[in-house]
Amino acid sequence: MIPKDPAMLLSFINLKLRDYYSSLEDLCEDLDVAQEEITEKLSGIDYHYDQEKNQFV
Repeated sequence: MIPKDPAMLLSFINLKLRDYYSSLEDLCEDLDVAQEEITEKLSGIDYHYDQEKNQFV
């Protein structure tokens, strides 16, 4: 289960990307979450996935 609040989601996703997953695609597949759902919620607070950094910035 992922957080609903965008700020909490940002923290949760970036922590998981930093510590456990080499890409957003891997994270979404493992957690069974649509990548579009995460990117849409975080773009709403002006954060976008940076593939090189493997983080939302």
